[in-house]
Amino acid sequence: MIAPSSGTPPRRRLPRQERTRQLLDVAWKLIGGEGTDALTLGQLAKAAGVAKPVVYDHFGTRNGLLAALYQDFDVRQTAIIDAAIAASKPTLKDKARVITSCYVECVLTQGREIPGVLAALNGSPELTAIKRQYQHAFIEKCQTILAPFSGPQGVSTASLWAMLGAADALSNAAAAGEITEEQARDELLQTILAMVKRSN
Repeated sequence: MIAPSSGTPPRRRLPRQERTRQLLDVAWKLIGGEGTDALTLGQLAKAAGVAKPVVYDHFGTRNGLLAALYQDFDVRQTAIIDAAIAASKPTLKDKARVITSCYVECVLTQGREIPGVLAALNGSPELTAIKRQYQHAFIEKCQTILAPFSGPQGVSTASLWAMLGAADALSNAAAAGEITEEQARDELLQTILAMVKRSN
């Protein structure tokens, strides 16, 4: 005798890459709705409609999931900046404006999610390794973009680290509603222009 259908469609087995994308998308929605503190691997499995072992297989631990979310955010941010830089005019102000707008808008797009992910991962070896990797990549990218407008030595690494700190602080302040998006962009733009001017 055939059991009657429950009306629930059978779970579709997704390729690993697609499943990872699905789980990350669901995790972002959960964080957006309930905050990072509420995100667990079990909760993610339930919301995504998969068995817990599937989520553990993809991320291992909660820190592994949070690190993957940070990585996902950074990959998107890099792609947006690369496309905007390629389409911008070859002037210092235009290049600096792209760096500024993309950085601030990326953080604002994620709203309170990214600060929450970073806070939850604070002090973890997973975040330290990933964050440092992407910080170095971003600094090298900015150094290359700004090189044609700077002096023979280029913009100093110390200046670029200072710029990155300002970008984080201003973007997070805008995300928290302490300053406007326009104020964050304008202040960061002036910081970049002044930094390049000092290098000449």
